Amino acid sequence: MNNHAAGISIIAFIVTVAASMSYYQFVYTPEANAKPQLPEEVLNPSEPVKVSIIEGSALPSQQKNFDPKEIRATLGISNKIIWTNADTTAHTVTTDNQYNDQISGPFNSVDSIGLVLPQQTYEFTFTKDGEYPYHCEPHPWMTGKVIIVKSFA
Repeated sequence: MNNHAAGISIIAFIVTVAASMSYYQFVYTPEANAKPQLPEEVLNPSEPVKVSIIEGSALPSQQKNFDPKEIRATLGISNKIIWTNADTTAHTVTTDNQYNDQISGPFNSVDSIGLVLPQQTYEFTFTKDGEYPYHCEPHPWMTGKVIIVKSFA
């Protein structure tokens, strides 16, 4: 009788572990990794904001590097930002606070396109309101800020 109880206990344990692993793999993990459903206007805003990386920005003496230096954009209208490198030197657009957008991923040009080469662009769509300070990795005196506010329309 004792052997039967031990066998039943082992089988019950194996079944419980298998059920737990199945739940984790087929239910929990997909839900935890799923991207949120957002309105189309947030994912593809109608009025992107353009920022220029000014010629000579690689020089520490250059006071103005990003034009405009601070951007105020509205979620669902202008939350896509496009940086164009008008300088002759490669630059980055790198988050100061490790921001990782729920849809767009890390706010860091190095993670998606690498360096922003002369005459090239880097685009990032913010899907959450907030303040996002950034800088150029090789030229840390180059700083800027994106402020995304909610739309009240």
